[in-house]
Amino acid sequence: MKPTQPELDRATWADADRAWRELEAGNRRWVAGELQNVGFAPPSAAEDDQAPFAAILSCSDSRTPVELIFDRGIGDIFTVRVAGNAAHTSGVGSLEYGVAHLGIPLVVVLGHTGCGAVAAAVDQTPVDGAIARIVAPIAAAAEHAREHHDGDADALLDFAIEANVFQAMADLIRRSAIIRDRLYDRRIKLVGAVYDLHTGWVRLLGAHPQQDTLLTHQAAD
Repeated sequence: MKPTQPELDRATWADADRAWRELEAGNRRWVAGELQNVGFAPPSAAEDDQAPFAAILSCSDSRTPVELIFDRGIGDIFTVRVAGNAAHTSGVGSLEYGVAHLGIPLVVVLGHTGCGAVAAAVDQTPVDGAIARIVAPIAAAAEHAREHHDGDADALLDFAIEANVFQAMADLIRRSAIIRDRLYDRRIKLVGAVYDLHTGWVRLLGAHPQQDTLLTHQAAD
């Protein structure tokens, strides 16, 4: 068992909260059509060491360009993209690098409306090849949605998309001691969010509702 959770590191969490506010502000500019970073920067601007303020695990869907959604420039966001924003080994390792070596205080799992990977898992659509391995981690969230939601197909998919965000967050906690320890010690924050393809808005879901239980259980193991 780990010792009692330490007192809140307010400086670190302030950085995480400030990082989210920066993302929110950029998303407001995106929705308003008032982008400040539309031109990004010349290649020479990327020569210095990177110092991103947030890491985002997002879907690889071509309609979800993370830097544009949050109106950020080169070097601002450490982005990991995979179909269905699932927490696969390579993505977990990439996020570990972001928090451990780049000092990123905020990790965001970003789902989106109309996600094809989640829809395939909900509908139990047969898939072949490596696609099956991509969809596999989403299956638990899809099963949860089918069991706990009795609305129409669109509402079911929306519910499953949120469930899948939380599933990826739980998988990050379970699979990564680096992320788990930093969450436990309150050196980082992990939050979920959903991007609406139709409106452009990003809706914050917050921390995993069972985060403390997940952290305690993993510590006990």
